[in-house]
Amino acid sequence: MKIPNLIGYQTSSEGTNTYQTINPITDQLHPALFVEATQEEVDRSATLANTAYRIFSRTSPMERARFLSAIVTELELNKLLLIATYCGESVLNEQRAEVEFARTIFQLTSFADLLFQENWEIKHIDFPEPNRTPTPKPQLTKYKLGIGPVVVFGASNFPFAYSTVGGDTAAALAAGCPVIVKSHPFHAHTSYQVAKLVVKVAEELGLPEGVFSHVNAIGYEVGKQLVQHPFVQGVGFTGSIPGGLALQQLAQQREVPIPVFAEMGSLNPVVILPSALSSNSEDIANRLALSITKDSGQFCTKPGALFLLACTETDRFLETFKPIFEQQASYSMVHPTIACTYTQRAKQVIDQSNVHLFAQGTTTTSCNLGIPQLSLTDGQTFDTNKLLQEEVFGPHALLVICKDQHELEQILENISGQLTFSIFHNEENIQTSNLFYIAQEKAGRVILNGVPTGVEVSPAMQHGGPFPSSSDSRFTAVGTDSIERFLRGVTVQK
Repeated sequence: MKIPNLIGYQTSSEGTNTYQTINPITDQLHPALFVEATQEEVDRSATLANTAYRIFSRTSPMERARFLSAIVTELELNKLLLIATYCGESVLNEQRAEVEFARTIFQLTSFADLLFQENWEIKHIDFPEPNRTPTPKPQLTKYKLGIGPVVVFGASNFPFAYSTVGGDTAAALAAGCPVIVKSHPFHAHTSYQVAKLVVKVAEELGLPEGVFSHVNAIGYEVGKQLVQHPFVQGVGFTGSIPGGLALQQLAQQREVPIPVFAEMGSLNPVVILPSALSSNSEDIANRLALSITKDSGQFCTKPGALFLLACTETDRFLETFKPIFEQQASYSMVHPTIACTYTQRAKQVIDQSNVHLFAQGTTTTSCNLGIPQLSLTDGQTFDTNKLLQEEVFGPHALLVICKDQHELEQILENISGQLTFSIFHNEENIQTSNLFYIAQEKAGRVILNGVPTGVEVSPAMQHGGPFPSSSDSRFTAVGTDSIERFLRGVTVQK
């Protein structure tokens, strides 16, 4: 069976390049062949999206809200099929699939609710003052308009919530922007099943053809063509720093550059102060072990570096933490490529001078394992070795023992931008401390006495931090405020 591209309301299989998805637990290929999009199909999807934009951007917020709500209905009607497909391709378990499915539904519903608010699209109104001196004041109305066709790249680790009809797609459609999804080859069948439902809903509602398209690709060429197509006006991406930077470079090389809203890698530092360890050591150890290893550590918010001060409280904590971490199980990662990269990167860290393996989780006989690992080093080594400051995507974290508070703060001053920054403490004045101010400067979300995994979908959530954790720290990739990425202001004066 060959799986086509969905170009507007038509299926299309003009290419000769095909690929298959894989079950990472068994290393067996799924039988379906996905036909990679040709340059002509990419051009057709962008042309349709550009034509659709003129109509779709003029629809009322209510019409777009009904579109998102109808997608929710179709997803729920097909939930069992979607979850079975998801689990077979990603090996993420059914519980995780249920959570991610519910999050996807909630995201779509949240944007629909936002659009149902009265005069949502109006940002400011300045009423006229014709008798004002020395010059009369005109009436000014500033409203929000979608930027144009948007390309969304599916994320490898979130087949539902960050992919085909995940947060980027929901935000762009709510803004009035047609969307072209470049499906992720690791879960292409899940993506295709979801895309068919979106196309079905769009056609049934009489929306313009091209409001949504879905293209297959395993290589980089299709993504490059999409980003550089003159009709595309914005990009949504969740993935690695090299991937995000490559897309940014492509977007800036265009005759008319466009924004790339990329959520990229992050070390997500966790500071564990002695004041938190005197009475809470075992609880902190359990929470961190789970946060590092859950779903094989395949979260952009996984803690990658744990900072402690050299003291007796830290010594006791490490004695507690080690056996707890060694009980953590290994699981297959979402794709052999990711598992191989994780193994190589974790080994690369552990092989560095003054770094050693501190604890390792249990293993199984499954394929493509992400084996939980904790490595340990000192503050000076971490501060002077840039490789140790890079994300290891998977269930690995680095323990960094700093000689004192001054060294800790100096190290944290030197790290790059982060999605999150966590502080475990028992100090009343933590929010007026220098450490807290460093955390604010370095990250989009500061967590006090908690772990960074688990991102609440809320208007109050900031998921995006200073470069290189994201391409533009002014915006969030989670919550209804993420719609602002795909809008621009237009003022009507009269």
